[in-house]
Amino acid sequence: MLIAQITDIHIGFDPDARPEELNRIRFRQVLDRFEKAPHTLDFLLLSGDLTDHGDQDSFEKIAAILSDFPCPVLPLVGNHDTREELRKAFPGTPDDGTGFLHYVIERDGLRIICLDTFEEGRHGGAFCEQRRDWLRAQLEDGQGRPCVIFMHHPPIVSGIDWMDPAADEQWITHFAEAVEGHENAIRGIHCGHLHRRVSACFRGIPLGITPSVAPLVALDLRPVDENRADNRALITTEPPSYALHYWNGQDLITHYESCGDWDVLAYYGEHLKPMIREMKQERR
Repeated sequence: MLIAQITDIHIGFDPDARPEELNRIRFRQVLDRFEKAPHTLDFLLLSGDLTDHGDQDSFEKIAAILSDFPCPVLPLVGNHDTREELRKAFPGTPDDGTGFLHYVIERDGLRIICLDTFEEGRHGGAFCEQRRDWLRAQLEDGQGRPCVIFMHHPPIVSGIDWMDPAADEQWITHFAEAVEGHENAIRGIHCGHLHRRVSACFRGIPLGITPSVAPLVALDLRPVDENRADNRALITTEPPSYALHYWNGQDLITHYESCGDWDVLAYYGEHLKPMIREMKQERR
């Protein structure tokens, strides 16, 4: 099974740009890569900040672009989105019955758990006691079956100071309480929000942050002083990126790719058959 994850598209950042806003151009680059890829996707997961302002027009634009996408789309809400407009744009999106956009999809022996970490008026993550209890119940219901958790906000401190939470924020504690005792079942936690590729662990669980479709956050690990502007780079034009999560029935393997133009330097022609044969023979 293949799950493509794209995050932080931010449609509507510059809606009046001509001929088309940069973020929609970058979004189409990623979708074009999916169309030309040699493999077939089973799910497209959108891990939040689909829009920049949570407005109806931006959600309608992204839904229209994805209207004929050839596999199911699983959207999550990010801090730049709104639950109401996301539901209108993707009316089949489940929720937990109380308004949070939580849901679980199970396929090929893997439970895909999608979480809502949105709190209106807040840039950072949120995970209240109600959400903690919902996730804990889902993990208990899974009875140890393999699962992967997708959420917009990373529950870690990455070192990119202006984007990070504090390590002891209550929402992170709540999330940790929910996953406690289920670490072996959780094959990975995958997030967005940070606009950079990051690999880490959370309570011993592999955690990955997928880089954004919109322009990326600059890699600068110095502390930032909110009272002194030091003219550091904050946002860059690094190419749009996505993650591809490959579930082989036992393990979850993640690949990351940037989207742009490049040349193929080697093709699998007759002259390379001996090399491929030799490499495969080493597995025996």
